[in-house]
Amino acid sequence: MKIKSILTAIFVFTVALANSQSLKVGTFNVRYDNPRDSGNLWVARAPVVANLIRYHDFDVFGVQEALKNQLNDISAALPEYAVYGKGRDDGKDGGEHSSIYYKKEMFKLLKSGDFWLSATPDVPGKGWDATCCNRIASWVQLQEVKSKKKFYLFNVHFDHQGVIARKESGKLMVQKIKEIAGNDPVLLTGDFNGGRESEWYQTIANSGILRDSYKDVKYPYENNSSSNGFRVPRGKGVIDHIFISKHFKANRWGILTDTYFGKFPSDHFPVAATVTL
Repeated sequence: MKIKSILTAIFVFTVALANSQSLKVGTFNVRYDNPRDSGNLWVARAPVVANLIRYHDFDVFGVQEALKNQLNDISAALPEYAVYGKGRDDGKDGGEHSSIYYKKEMFKLLKSGDFWLSATPDVPGKGWDATCCNRIASWVQLQEVKSKKKFYLFNVHFDHQGVIARKESGKLMVQKIKEIAGNDPVLLTGDFNGGRESEWYQTIANSGILRDSYKDVKYPYENNSSSNGFRVPRGKGVIDHIFISKHFKANRWGILTDTYFGKFPSDHFPVAATVTL
């Protein structure tokens, strides 16, 4: 009986291991293609960004600030990924995107959508006290081809000027995730323009449906801030986050401080997490 019990335990563990799905998740503000970024133009940074993504081998990742031509460049360099996301200006190709990339052979796209960070989220427009720009969130529901497991991934870029806009955006993200994903597994990536002490971060992290993947990891790779402004960063402020629902467990989290010839691929570093569904 003892041998039978051991064999049963091994079988149960093996089945559980086979049914778990480890995912490499990333969030990356790639800095929009700004012709005034002298010395850090997109034409020079584009192959570096693609190389970085390829090397770190994300399974899924969200980008922020990407214009359509930048999405095209990334897709051309990394044909193994599919991409979804609409432009914030017109709901088509106009303006910056908060797009989501996923490996074509690994995932099947089931659903997708977008909404704006405003009091009228179904149409393009500025939210609350935002003065500069429309802000958009994009989302997908993916199914892992081998395990058949499904999950949602939301990706967003919060406003950088309006404090009320950021506070309300935190509330809206929680509301929309509940409406769209229900009780299903969820990942949320983005540039939230706020650290862990900010009210909007706390709204999400203490929502009861999401937590910061960083909190799961005993030894996070956090040597400096997640933004750099194309120069040596000061301090350790993190404004780029990866949130997970209760269905996930994170075992790795880090700020990827890759550089080239003393330059930076973007004015933000990518943040990466390895999570198990």
